[in-house]
Amino acid sequence: MKQGAQDSAGTGIPGPRPGDGTGDSGGSGGTGGSGPRVPRQPRAEDVGRERVPGAARRAWDAEGVRGAPHDDPAPAGAVRGEHTHGEPPLPHPRPLVRRASVRGQILDALRTALVSGELTPGEVYSAPALGERFGVSATPVREAMQQLAAEGAVEVVPNRGFRVIERGARELAELAEVRALIEVPVILRLARTVPVERWAELRPLAEATVRAASSGCRATYADSDRAFHGALLSLAGNGQLSRIAEDVHRRAQWPLVGAASGATRAGLVAEAVEHTALLDALIARDPDTVRTLLHSHFAAQD
Repeated sequence: MKQGAQDSAGTGIPGPRPGDGTGDSGGSGGTGGSGPRVPRQPRAEDVGRERVPGAARRAWDAEGVRGAPHDDPAPAGAVRGEHTHGEPPLPHPRPLVRRASVRGQILDALRTALVSGELTPGEVYSAPALGERFGVSATPVREAMQQLAAEGAVEVVPNRGFRVIERGARELAELAEVRALIEVPVILRLARTVPVERWAELRPLAEATVRAASSGCRATYADSDRAFHGALLSLAGNGQLSRIAEDVHRRAQWPLVGAASGATRAGLVAEAVEHTALLDALIARDPDTVRTLLHSHFAAQD
């Protein structure tokens, strides 16, 4: 008796019929039997798969995805397609956002340490030592230091680390001159075109610089100072101008040596008060006073 008949007699379950595709004789990969081979009929979940380009189709099968190419992937453990040729599932991307966030936090902390003088001009700092100080690996510290090197705050010392740039009064005067060349003509032009209410909206930023200066913290004042000047220039609607001006402004705030490094609280407050006076002149539509205040503001920084 044939095997199919034995199964039917012993279990009550009908045996496979030749050519129905359920037994060895008609299966897609079977080798036994003499029944005709029945072409495999496409499954509903495979519809559309053949229209996917080869590389994408293999990735689709490797992920166990069925249905349209943009469907959600099957849950873990889903049956892989028979056309994967043993390809492993595509790896998920690494969490780059988290790493970038760490680097950003370290960059902010290093900028604060530089402006406050906590990192001494002329000294060399290694990424591993700073990483231990901040409780992170050396990699995000090294990446942040490379950014600071591009900004002109530190320089690379091969096989040692990064040296904090020693910035003197001459370089400070040059940076103040560059800032004046950028900002003065732009703000004078804006003084003639920007509505009064737009200037009034900047009042909180001007007052924030006075509070920051009163605290005596150079790092806090540096942040608020850049925020105010950045808001002024943003009214020009020129993104390139704003980015260049911010870069020059930040360079002017990096650590100094000699007498220029000892900015007092009174000096910071006097500089901050000029922000509110400038805003008053802009609101009053007084271009002569605006010009005088701008030139005085940048002259005081050289």
